[in-house]
Amino acid sequence: MAERTSTGLLTMMLEPTPAVAMTLPAEVREKLAELELELSEGDITQKGYEKKRGKLLAPYIPQIQGVDPSLQIDNRIQASSQAVLPGSKHNKSRAANTRDERFRSDLHTEAVQAALAKYKERKMPMPSKRRSVLVQSSVEACTPPDTSSASEDEGSLRRQGRLATSTPYQGHGHPAVEHWFNRVIQGSSTSSSASSTSSHPGGRSVTTTNTTAHAALNANAAATALADLMAHTQLGVPVNSRVSSKIQQLLNTLKRPKRPPLREFFVDDFEELLDVQQPDPNQPKPEGQHMSPLEGEPLGVVNNWPPSLPAALQRWGTTQPKSPCLTALDNAGKPVYTLTYGKLWTRSQKLAYTLLNKLSTRNEPLLMPGDRVALVFPNNDPVMFMVAFYGCLLAELVPVPIEVPLTRKDAGSQQIGFLLGSCGVTLALTTDACQKGLPKAQTGEVATFKGWPRLLWFVTDGKHVVKPPKDWHPPIREASNDIAYIEYKTSKEGSTMGITVSHSAMLAHCHALTQACGYTEAETITNVLDFKREAGLWHGVLTSVMNRMHVISIPYSLMKVNPLSWIQKVHTYKARVAVVKSRDMHWSLLAQRDQRDISLSSLRMLIVADGANPWSISSCDAFLNVFQARGLRPEVICPCASSSEAMTVAIRRPPEMGVPPPGKAVLSMGGLSHSVIRVDTEEKLSVLTVQDVGQVMPGALVCVVRVEGTPYLCQTDEVGEICVSSGSTGVAYYGLPGMTKNIFETIPVTSSGIPISDRPFTRTSLLGFVGPDSLVFVVGKMDGLMVVSGRRHNADDVVATALAVEPMKFVYRGR
Repeated sequence: MAERTSTGLLTMMLEPTPAVAMTLPAEVREKLAELELELSEGDITQKGYEKKRGKLLAPYIPQIQGVDPSLQIDNRIQASSQAVLPGSKHNKSRAANTRDERFRSDLHTEAVQAALAKYKERKMPMPSKRRSVLVQSSVEACTPPDTSSASEDEGSLRRQGRLATSTPYQGHGHPAVEHWFNRVIQGSSTSSSASSTSSHPGGRSVTTTNTTAHAALNANAAATALADLMAHTQLGVPVNSRVSSKIQQLLNTLKRPKRPPLREFFVDDFEELLDVQQPDPNQPKPEGQHMSPLEGEPLGVVNNWPPSLPAALQRWGTTQPKSPCLTALDNAGKPVYTLTYGKLWTRSQKLAYTLLNKLSTRNEPLLMPGDRVALVFPNNDPVMFMVAFYGCLLAELVPVPIEVPLTRKDAGSQQIGFLLGSCGVTLALTTDACQKGLPKAQTGEVATFKGWPRLLWFVTDGKHVVKPPKDWHPPIREASNDIAYIEYKTSKEGSTMGITVSHSAMLAHCHALTQACGYTEAETITNVLDFKREAGLWHGVLTSVMNRMHVISIPYSLMKVNPLSWIQKVHTYKARVAVVKSRDMHWSLLAQRDQRDISLSSLRMLIVADGANPWSISSCDAFLNVFQARGLRPEVICPCASSSEAMTVAIRRPPEMGVPPPGKAVLSMGGLSHSVIRVDTEEKLSVLTVQDVGQVMPGALVCVVRVEGTPYLCQTDEVGEICVSSGSTGVAYYGLPGMTKNIFETIPVTSSGIPISDRPFTRTSLLGFVGPDSLVFVVGKMDGLMVVSGRRHNADDVVATALAVEPMKFVYRGR
């Protein structure tokens, strides 16, 4: 680029001015005009035009540039050889002479005026597909001051350089032109090897440039020249339109605005950030009265009620040892083992004795009463889990049921490991088959999982436990406020917390569920849920033992293979109660055509554990429409609402208990986005239809408070967070006193700031309201709450909307 740029600059210097160009013969000027016309019409290329033009002007360049007319083409080589000698007499004589007559001030002024007049009259050629308008219009930037020229092609310039570029130039150029050219030459860092300098009497530096100097002019010299040219361009000096594309690129670069200062990239629009969006004056607002706390029916007095859950196990294990407690199924749906109450009692005793007396370190027992123990059991082995859970209760240890870790670096298990570490867990109970499937270290032992504390793994199978002596009996005490077990919960941020449940709360919850569901001894219940936590644990492991019920546990792996398996077991075992989720009902609808000889007439209660979700109503209605012909009664479907912190909040009672009929609410989505209840019609698309989750649990006090800020009581037509005060809720987040105070020790107040009760309330994270007949309605959860432009939406509504538009047809995977 340096060679091309410098050569182009020299070409413009050697071009004739319009006044002098008139001395060319008429035929030469005509041919030049024809060439320009052909170039403008696109009949000839730029390169061809420059080649032909160079041939036409070659004989006349010395005359135009002020060389002595006596110097002809034949003797130019000789003149050039004399000119390159620094001390030649010819150079000195011409340098000492006065300036040429043609460059006196009056002649120069006349020539400039003629050039200006010629420039105004000349019509610019139309751009062709070989010439850019931008290049054509940037003529002022690349021409020396006080000259007007037609572009000289670079090839012809190089060719003439061999003959005439060595011709002395210093004494005949205009001072401004010479000064401009000297700036270009002197600004080049590489021109010293290609030029020779001689001093003149006037103190002016004279540079003799040859073809090598053309190549040595680099981009820096061209940029310096262009900067000077831009200054002259602003003065309005007329110049030619044809310039090199390389020079045009340089010019565009120089014209670009500088980058803004760095600080301008980090200027915040504080006014926009601080501008609080004003509420819409037309938005709906609650108009009802402030609600009063809703109280459930009192807990009834049960004759001969066990004082604790271990006491209930001891009673049934000794008085009804052959009564079935739990039946486990394999992946084919066949029963593999039925655990009786006698077996559960004796096996739990063995495990309790072994844990307290046979595990030691340095002659000291490894575990003491009150220590936490991890229960790591797969979802298809409820029998071993139940033995381990009650074995810990008998040994006065605190079981912490968790999921089986899949890999050493599983993200979910890392949070579980944090919970185990905060609980001080040092021992993990598992089965032999589960231990063999865990990742192993090089020593053959179970690997230490990322984020987990160092654990001792103990297998609870029969050969690893010891039969206790006849004089040893587990301590059976009344229910106290000591921790009975810890249930884990994963928040929406992914963190795992442990919710502590006391012995008294566990017993009270079993009592409340027994009364609300009308459980009786020896009833058969089908459990499809996870038996390690929440409703699956409360109904299938705890309350069932309190009432000596028989549980048919349906593993999740069986549901994947046969979604109808739970319905088949209800029919086979004549189950009175089934505990499912809406997904299980939905899956069974897809496979119900394959099974015809089934009856659900034995069911008196179909508990929908996730009945609080807005989409559960569509599954319940569809399931009823299909299976009503097979003995399912509409009043049997009993949705419930629960949370890990408050456990069961509300449940629809079975029909024989004389409760009001179930209710449905068609609510405006626009009103719900402003936390306001507005009844609408089902014909509209912007409505949400929800079903009630029944009445408040026995012995509980329920209220609805505002979501943000101080927990003020909501108005009757306002949506808020449901809070429960009861003896059957969780106690705390283990090791997190700050979060415990916010969730488990809330004090709701009236609009005047007066506490409604001296008892603390537990936040359930359920968003809802209390409707007619004291029925509880849930419209979402705190974890799924999204606030957009001051309006509240819930993630559950997205699922409900998808199901409402027949997702099998319209909603595709990955969309």
